[in-house]
Amino acid sequence: MSRSKVGSIVIDCDNFEEMMKFWMAVLRYVPRSPPKGGWVVLRDPARKGPNVSLNLTSEGHLKGYRLHLDLYADDHDAEVARIRRLGARVRRERRAGEDFTVLEDPDGNPFCVIDTRR
Repeated sequence: MSRSKVGSIVIDCDNFEEMMKFWMAVLRYVPRSPPKGGWVVLRDPARKGPNVSLNLTSEGHLKGYRLHLDLYADDHDAEVARIRRLGARVRRERRAGEDFTVLEDPDGNPFCVIDTRR
């Protein structure tokens, strides 16, 4: 049976470096790997809390949503199908070389299902 867990809370940001320093200090988290292209996953060194990921937005300063959930699944396709049956809609299909699909909840809020096998 497929299931999801919150793997990462993603925060879109305008000032990537400042936000990275801020969240590392606040949470006492460390980068999972070096930042690349305005993207970093910060993790709890004790591995007890969910990741916090920072994404440099290319859309300019947003007044609306600035964060979304990343749900980690070991069977990506089955989990996307299950969540769609529960009422989610596909916002953006998984593309070649990517490990995620972007879905929307019934209110239109985006979230991602990440394939943890990649």
